[in-house]
Amino acid sequence: MRNIRYMFLAFLSIFTMVFAVYGQEAKQEAQPASAQEMKKEAAAPEAKPLDKEEGHEHAQGKEIRMVATIGADGAQHVEITGGEYYYDPNYIVVKVNVPVELKVKKTSGYVPHDIVVKAPEAGIDFKTDFGSKEPAIIKFTPTKAGKYTMYCDKRFLFFKSHRDRGMEGMIEVVE
Repeated sequence: MRNIRYMFLAFLSIFTMVFAVYGQEAKQEAQPASAQEMKKEAAAPEAKPLDKEEGHEHAQGKEIRMVATIGADGAQHVEITGGEYYYDPNYIVVKVNVPVELKVKKTSGYVPHDIVVKAPEAGIDFKTDFGSKEPAIIKFTPTKAGKYTMYCDKRFLFFKSHRDRGMEGMIEVVE
């Protein structure tokens, strides 16, 4: 009888955690604009309005382009922020045969995210989780020019994947 009670409590704990994460995903999807975004919009009325469906300015399909800068260490550096089903920037341009360092961080919230690029033929092959406390550092050297898709492959139970919700982008390697 005692074992059944412990099994029931364990099941109840897991059930509660699953619905807490689901509630956070649903809450994050329907969140209104943050106070900081509202101040930015009020300060610059010419700015584009927030996408009502996504709750931020990173509407699915909107390109936010960044050309990597070469640092004193000779590597190309790009900082990426991910959250609420977007990457910022979501289109990164880097040079072939020059080392790249991506610094990826997450906005606040409980929904986990990652960044994946699978192009081993071009020297780009990684899958890295990133959190809001410490940014993830990803290093690679692209060896072949072309365009390579980056995306989040996280998915909660039977809901749409984060990639399906718009959390994807592109790394373009140029000569």
